[in-house]
Amino acid sequence: MDQKVFKPLTSILVKPAGPDCNMACTYCFYYDKASLFPETPKHRMSEEILEEMVKQLMQQSGQQVSFGWQGGEPTLMGLPFYRKAVEFQQRYGRGQSVGNGLQTNGILIDSEWAKFLQEYNFLVGLSFDGPKHIHDKYRKMRSGSGSWDKVSDHAKLMLDAGVQVNALVVVNDYSVNFPEEIYTFHKEHGLNFMQFIPCVETHPKNQEIAAPFSVPADKLGQFWCTLFDLWIADFEDGKPTTSIRYFDSLFYRYVNMDAPECTLLPYCGVYVVVEHNGDVYSCDFFVDPKWKLGNIKNDKLIDLLNSDRQYEFGQMKANWPEECENCKWLRYCYGGCTKDRIRDPRDRKLNHFCDAFKEFLEYSHEKFSELANKWQEEQRIESQKYRIQQMIASGQLEVNRNDPCPCGSGLKFKKCCGA
Repeated sequence: MDQKVFKPLTSILVKPAGPDCNMACTYCFYYDKASLFPETPKHRMSEEILEEMVKQLMQQSGQQVSFGWQGGEPTLMGLPFYRKAVEFQQRYGRGQSVGNGLQTNGILIDSEWAKFLQEYNFLVGLSFDGPKHIHDKYRKMRSGSGSWDKVSDHAKLMLDAGVQVNALVVVNDYSVNFPEEIYTFHKEHGLNFMQFIPCVETHPKNQEIAAPFSVPADKLGQFWCTLFDLWIADFEDGKPTTSIRYFDSLFYRYVNMDAPECTLLPYCGVYVVVEHNGDVYSCDFFVDPKWKLGNIKNDKLIDLLNSDRQYEFGQMKANWPEECENCKWLRYCYGGCTKDRIRDPRDRKLNHFCDAFKEFLEYSHEKFSELANKWQEEQRIESQKYRIQQMIASGQLEVNRNDPCPCGSGLKFKKCCGA
């Protein structure tokens, strides 16, 4: 994005309970954001802010609207809050298709929650790192005990109720050693949609290095390669049976489309974050005074998304080192997430996982290219079939069932485009 262009408002990420959480995960990057809101120890979005936020998004967006409810822990707001959110979406909607995504640790989910989430088609991103010894390594309750038992039970509760549940896995210095165990665990438990999030945070006591739980790049590269082999091995009739978000997004790049994952775009700033008090920020990972854009009580979301400040934030992603400019893999990663280039000062503004990306892309490139070529050929055939069917329907072309198909496949029409 070399020049400023208008960005449509299609989605927002909401922090209704701010940084508050009922767990104490070692690697949490958001808990210390409480220092930004010292007015009260408890942070909750008011109904007034909720209504204004929903009203703005519904009125300023197009036909596709998406709310991402995150935290901290968003279920601390209680179920009545989300019933009210849906009510406002219906009140201020203009016939749009509305998506709601809830990222949760699952601790507070019960049968009433599950029924609501299923009824209103909420997509749940469940923070679930895998088997007990992996999950409980860093994902602990405030008492210091592990959280696996509750999360596992509540995952089953939601799946049995028909809720759409994705597994969100933080890849850290420990879990990176168990790609096959994690993948197999989630698949066996019906969590066939997985997102793996590599972890790197600055050391809390030494700002010059990464925190010890951060995943090393050399191990992450092998992690991705092993995961890729498992993913490919589960294909049926040339199609994936499990979804791994990074692989899905990377595939878009191989067919020359913008990736749905913002880390694989050449710029960022395509959405905004709304905190519990209505403050609006550039990004989930940059909720700090420098990147505060305004407040929905005084500003319009569409204006903040297209503000000079948000444009500056988005362009910051493309400020990569010269080494990136000359890298053959740049179009497949675009430097990755901006925050992964600043958490460890030793990276010299390169992505902390640069070597991991290179290793994985070298390993998977041939197969991704093959999958992309096959998909593009399928799209060409489908498009050709559609044109022929339209011509027949309009009387421009007459074909009998047993005639050779006009697409040139060599098959009879009834076995090809007329099927």
